[in-house]
Amino acid sequence: MAKINESYEAMVIFSSKLDEEAVNTLTAKFNDLIEANASDVTLSNWGKRKLAYAINYETEGTYVLWSFTSTPEFPAELERILGITDGVIRFLVTVK
Repeated sequence: MAKINESYEAMVIFSSKLDEEAVNTLTAKFNDLIEANASDVTLSNWGKRKLAYAINYETEGTYVLWSFTSTPEFPAELERILGITDGVIRFLVTVK
């Protein structure tokens, strides 16, 4: 029998070219999206950190981590939206 809900983590790295207000706006946008489609949502803003290697000539990024429980269909939709959002340089959604 398939699991109905699963625990996930989503790590997103925002571009260092964005100011703090823009990062907060994007964080709020994704937080609202996740809360609308998932439960047990926790947000952890890790702040600006150095990247292990340059991505699009950027060496720093703002890291944000979400933990949530949702149906298996939602993470695919979240990945699609993250992939087309300007200001997101990397993301990874994994099952806990």
